[in-house]
Amino acid sequence: MAPLSLCLFFCVLSLASSEDQSDAAVPWGCGFGLSRPYTLLCDLEVVWGVVVEALAAGGALAAVLLALVLLCRLRSITEAEKRSGVGPTLLVLIAIVGLFALSFAYLIEQDQTLCVVRRALWGALFALCFSCMLAQGVRLRRLAQERRSPGGCALTGLALGLSAVQGIIAAEWLLLTVLREGHEACEFTPLDFCLACSYVLLLLLAATVAASCGLCGKTRQWRCNVVWLLLSCLLSLLLWVAWVGFYVYGNEALKKAPHWDDPVLAVALVTQGWLLLLCHAAPEAHACLRSPPQPSAPDYFDTSQNSSRMRETSFDEDIPLSHRQFVENQSYAFDENAAGLRSGGHHNGSTGARPSAPFRSNVYQPTEMTMILNGGAVSAVPSAPPTYTGRQLW
Repeated sequence: MAPLSLCLFFCVLSLASSEDQSDAAVPWGCGFGLSRPYTLLCDLEVVWGVVVEALAAGGALAAVLLALVLLCRLRSITEAEKRSGVGPTLLVLIAIVGLFALSFAYLIEQDQTLCVVRRALWGALFALCFSCMLAQGVRLRRLAQERRSPGGCALTGLALGLSAVQGIIAAEWLLLTVLREGHEACEFTPLDFCLACSYVLLLLLAATVAASCGLCGKTRQWRCNVVWLLLSCLLSLLLWVAWVGFYVYGNEALKKAPHWDDPVLAVALVTQGWLLLLCHAAPEAHACLRSPPQPSAPDYFDTSQNSSRMRETSFDEDIPLSHRQFVENQSYAFDENAAGLRSGGHHNGSTGARPSAPFRSNVYQPTEMTMILNGGAVSAVPSAPPTYTGRQLW
């Protein structure tokens, strides 16, 4: 034990001496193994970096867990209308994880490779998020107006195809500025960066229009999903107006131009990720996993029920066919008797015409409600003897 204790003691002394030598280089809060350019990940003096890192890690973990729950419960989703929304929801969860992961790239000091990753993935990830929202808007509009939805594969292909356009735009921008003109990957103006994301903003506007059209549908079953989608689109629009305005004009006005560029973009990524996770992905996953309501039999004696439901319910469906024919025959006989009375076919005197056969059968005629209450039995209904001719009219 003594040699082991001596070894541990010398190790502690050597580590303490190394920490004393590197106190000037390592910021307060950073542990072992982290140095520049990764000091923002642990520097407690730079509060925004620690907050962004914590929020991004928590959001990524929540999105991964939600995607796993949706995949594990996929077999329980039997309705075609709900299964069609699983594909875009999983895609948007993947894009949300990408947004949180990309925010860590803004906590590292810039270099050529990192700037290429930032410029390539920023627009592509946002385009994937907003194209999934557009696909959900198309799906909800069809469900609200036509009560049917496109297939899940078609919606997923639509989202991937729309997001691929932004990938092509970002690749062309990098090729033109870096390879053709020979600029550094980190040398670009904020206005150029925002103009390269114009297609992303167009996708967001299209998703907002699609969600607004879904509110005009006749079916109220999907109204809650449409409201959540529209709320996500409107909040995303406000967020984009805020960060674009501050990134392009606010930093210049406050004279914080190069130093606050990375914090603005990192905060925009984390805020957009949490907004989509709470206002879009979580409500859509809940709607897909929610069990369908069980139909209940109407209670005809409950006056608190809707009168339209009682009118839509037919009493003839609960009456057997033989009993239904009996009621129809009795109604037909009563109509013939009334017609004979109006035509004056019955006269006074013993030589007068005898009443017709339908009038002689003075039979008790049960109503439909009486037959339902008696369980459809008509054996207890009293009838007149065969020789009974009815009351003579004098």
